[in-house]
Amino acid sequence: MSPRGVAIPDVRDRLFDAAERVLAGAGPSALTSRAITTEAGCAKGLLHAHFSGLDEFIGALVLDRFARIARQAGRLPAQAGAGTVAENLRKVALALLTSVNPTVAGLALTRPAASLTIRQALEAGAPGFTAIQDSIAEYLDAERQLGRLADGTDGHAIALALVGSVHHLLMTGWAGAPDPREQVRGLIAQLVGGAVT
Repeated sequence: MSPRGVAIPDVRDRLFDAAERVLAGAGPSALTSRAITTEAGCAKGLLHAHFSGLDEFIGALVLDRFARIARQAGRLPAQAGAGTVAENLRKVALALLTSVNPTVAGLALTRPAASLTIRQALEAGAPGFTAIQDSIAEYLDAERQLGRLADGTDGHAIALALVGSVHHLLMTGWAGAPDPREQVRGLIAQLVGGAVT
């Protein structure tokens, strides 16, 4: 436990990671600010020192995970010409698929205040699915210009189909469902298989 009054580096990341561990181990009903701070090994009031409550915290957690994958997707256009188109898309799609634990995403949807926090942040320009989709479309356009995708390939349509499908898989991932990674591989093969030159 951190002593009182001692600054904790990367406190938000520490709390976010702790919340994901609590959810993975005990499920949504166990997610309380006390459970999170106990798991993080910090003072009980630390979560409320940084967030107005659990709903704002959950919203911030989801937004943080979206921002991480948006940064990764933002690096994709610079990779045009390297590796294979399918593999580059697969890496970003799988990162998006694992960016937010389905339990966290489901929890955010069931808590109106958390959903509102997320929606307002996205409307204000926080990176989310649109930023990821735009980066993928920019990457595909760059690959088309390099001649690695056929002329007429609609990068924006492929990006929309890929991000929308991964979002669906993210929100419906539960025990016993087909392995979404295999579904992503098959989808990418269908989306760009005929477009690769």
